[in-house]
Amino acid sequence: MQLYKAETPGPVKNEKLTPRITETAKALWFIYVLVTLACIASLQLAGMSWFDAVFHAFSTVALGGFSSYDASIGHYDSLAIEIVLIAFMLVAAMNFSRHLVAWQQKSLRTYRADREARAMLMLLAAGISVVTLFMWRTGVYPDLSVAVRNVAFNLVSVATTCGFATQDFAAWPIFAPLVMIMLSCYTCNTGSTGGGIKMFRTLVLFRQAGRELMMLIHPQAVRPVRIGEHVVQNQIVFAVLAFVVLYFGTVVVLVFALLASGLDFMSAFTAVIACINNMGPGLGVVGPASNYQSLTDFQTWICSLAMLLGRLEIFSVLVLFTPAYWRK
Repeated sequence: MQLYKAETPGPVKNEKLTPRITETAKALWFIYVLVTLACIASLQLAGMSWFDAVFHAFSTVALGGFSSYDASIGHYDSLAIEIVLIAFMLVAAMNFSRHLVAWQQKSLRTYRADREARAMLMLLAAGISVVTLFMWRTGVYPDLSVAVRNVAFNLVSVATTCGFATQDFAAWPIFAPLVMIMLSCYTCNTGSTGGGIKMFRTLVLFRQAGRELMMLIHPQAVRPVRIGEHVVQNQIVFAVLAFVVLYFGTVVVLVFALLASGLDFMSAFTAVIACINNMGPGLGVVGPASNYQSLTDFQTWICSLAMLLGRLEIFSVLVLFTPAYWRK
């Protein structure tokens, strides 16, 4: 239960999905397998072979982003396959506890009440709209429909920390890929297979900022931080603030380590963000059209450390280096 609560910093961790944590784990495994099977079937119907469908379904639901082709999803040049992958990347980026509740209640109402999911979809819609208009107005894609297709897939893939690609977005004007990489820090929900800070923590930060502004105007006001119907306890707010400080502090330290090793800034910065968010491709020498093979051994170790810290949510790793942890 402590591991479960550590992985889900939002109010949903207090919702008793089943009476016992072992039953909850089994139920979540069931939902994960069900989503994976649905993804396999959908990809096969969209035109993939059974082998490719199984391979890419595993990679999609886990938001791992590996493909069996060097050109990634661009190998297929199929709108149907891209639409299926977008849908399942969004499903995988949502809280799997919500999928379980929806399955138990045989209703989609739980998604409507999920502020994290709603915020994620609104953020992605805004990101796609802004980047698409930018790419169209700058003439990168003179055809608006082509711009929508290419931006929507690659932005959703990067923002959900999956890492599939149909275009070499590192060759786009720098505004577009940097927006996509920034979204990878915030988009995924708690309880999802994605990485990054997570949307719940982002919402808490914005609510806390709003509360601080209100307290400047009305110092005696009592205004708790709320996410939907839930009041967020101050101890959770403090834990979120501590996590975000450690997250960005870790990014700064690792970027400087790569810069000191001789890597250029854009490659170093995006490599650390991509690794700590478990996203995959960055920009520069680690862009989607290349890989991490050109890095030195030292640089590879730095990126490996970033992946470990990001996947284990930083606290789980850093606590090993505190003296109190080793006292009997």
